[in-house]
Amino acid sequence: MNICVFCSASDIDEKYDKPAAEFARLVAESGHTLIWGGSDRGTMKTIASAAQRAGGRIVGISMKLLEDRARKNADEMVIAASLDERKKIMSERADAFVALPGGIGTLDEITHILELKKHSMLNKPVVFLNTNNFYGGFKQQMERMKKEAFISRPLEELVYFATTPQEALSCLER
Repeated sequence: MNICVFCSASDIDEKYDKPAAEFARLVAESGHTLIWGGSDRGTMKTIASAAQRAGGRIVGISMKLLEDRARKNADEMVIAASLDERKKIMSERADAFVALPGGIGTLDEITHILELKKHSMLNKPVVFLNTNNFYGGFKQQMERMKKEAFISRPLEELVYFATTPQEALSCLER
């Protein structure tokens, strides 16, 4: 399975970085391919390195603007012309999506996938690795949107919130 992971290119606290590395290690050890934003910085570097150390295949999807930050020893590196093209390539290449703790870019990418899924333009699993309840507020907001009829489908059909790397991978493998 090709698992696309959205995460930060910034250095983050170990309480988030360590579970991110653990998830990438599990992905690799389970024989899956890690697809990520291609950067060799921050959490993106952490997950790429962890997957490679575990013998996994890594595919970076970067973009022209960030090409100088792309990991040099990826198994495959795709350089998209724009962010829109990058998101399109990721959605086509991945069989599943995981959001690790991250910033605005992470939210942009994962909500783009959720919007495609909401309209049945994509039928692939989406998981938030909710380390240290990082996405607790987002989960609460989604529940409110569902309750107040802004989301018509059951949330369970759109997204799953996992608390551990093992739970996140198990959800994808079901």
